[in-house]
Amino acid sequence: MAKWGEGDPRWIVEERPDATNVNNWHWTEKNADQWSKNKLKDLFSNLVIEDPKIGNVVIEDVDKIEGEARVNNRKGKLIFFYEWEISLKWKGCVNGKDTEVKGKVDIPNLSEEHEDMKDVDVDVSLTTKGPEADILKEMMRVGVGAKRIRECLSDYLSALKNEYSHGVILPKKGTENGSVIPPQSKAPAANVKSSMAETEKKMGNVNITNSCGVRIEVDDLRIEESMKCTGQELYNALTQRDMIQIFTGGPAKMADTAEANGAFELLGGSISGKFLEVAPFTKIVQEWRLKTWPAGHFSTVTITLKQTKEDTKLTLVQKAVPVKEIESTRQGWHRYYFEAMKRSFGFGAVLF
Repeated sequence: MAKWGEGDPRWIVEERPDATNVNNWHWTEKNADQWSKNKLKDLFSNLVIEDPKIGNVVIEDVDKIEGEARVNNRKGKLIFFYEWEISLKWKGCVNGKDTEVKGKVDIPNLSEEHEDMKDVDVDVSLTTKGPEADILKEMMRVGVGAKRIRECLSDYLSALKNEYSHGVILPKKGTENGSVIPPQSKAPAANVKSSMAETEKKMGNVNITNSCGVRIEVDDLRIEESMKCTGQELYNALTQRDMIQIFTGGPAKMADTAEANGAFELLGGSISGKFLEVAPFTKIVQEWRLKTWPAGHFSTVTITLKQTKEDTKLTLVQKAVPVKEIESTRQGWHRYYFEAMKRSFGFGAVLF
C-alpha cells in the first residue's frame, strides 16, 4: 500500500477507515446556487457607477437572479458549471440636471461558455424618457456602466473559483489549509529558506508566518480613485470619527481625530487596526485587518492624497493581504469606503 503523500491518491487510504472516494478522487459535486445568489447580490447592491463627464448611477435593486452553479471535482481537477439570468434596477442623474432617470439592466446569460466577460450581453432599458435618460442609457450600455458591471461578474467568477471551491479537493497528509508542506530537506536551513524565497518571488506572491505562527500566502493590493473634493476634505473624511461614522453608517471606536499609534475599530469590529502615520491632507498609514483574516495577521495600508485643480487623486497601497482575500478586500474598499463617501458627502459630484 502506498504511503502518505506517495503514489496514486485513489489508494491513499490511511486514516480514512471507509476508504470511500478518498481525497474526492471520483466525481464529486458541490451546489453553489445560494452562495452565488448571495455573492451576486452583495456585488451589485447599492453599486455606484460614475462617469465624471456624464453623471452617476446607483443600482437600487437586484430584481432577479435565476439559474444555477456547480463546482465539480473529477480526478483532482475542478470543473465549473454556471448559468445565470440577472436583472438590475438603477437610477441616476446627469451632471448639472435635477431629473432622476430610472432604468433596468438585463444580463440574459452568464455561463461558462463566455471565455471573455466582453462577450456577456448587457442589455439596458429605460423607465424614464427624455434626453437625460438617453445619455445615461449609453453610459450604462457601452460606457463605464457596462465595464463596471462586467467587472462585478468577473469578481463573482473569481470568488466562485477561489473561495467557494476551497475544500472540494480534499488535502492529503502533509498539507495544511490546502497548501502542501515541503518535505524535510538535508540541505542547510539557510539554503532552504533562500530557495523558497526565490521561488515565491518568481510566483509573485510571498509566504509569511504571522505572529500566531500561521503560514499565509500574501500579495499587495493597489487602488486608485478620484474624488470631487479638496485634499483636506478627503483627509478629514478618512481620519475624523464623526465623518467616518457617517459614511460607514455605524459607530467608530477611535479618537475624535486620528493620531499616530491611535487604534480604531469600524463596522462593528469587522475592521480594526491603528494609525501608524498621519500627515495632514497628504498621507495616512495604517495597520489594518479584517476580522475574518487569520488571527494576528495585519496588513499595512498607505493612502496618499494629491489635490489637482479638478479633484483629489487617492492612491491606496495595501501590503500583505491574504491572497484568498484580495478581491473581496478590493471590493470592500470600493463599496464601504469610496462609494460610501461619494454618496454621503457628494465626493462623486462635479465641484463647480
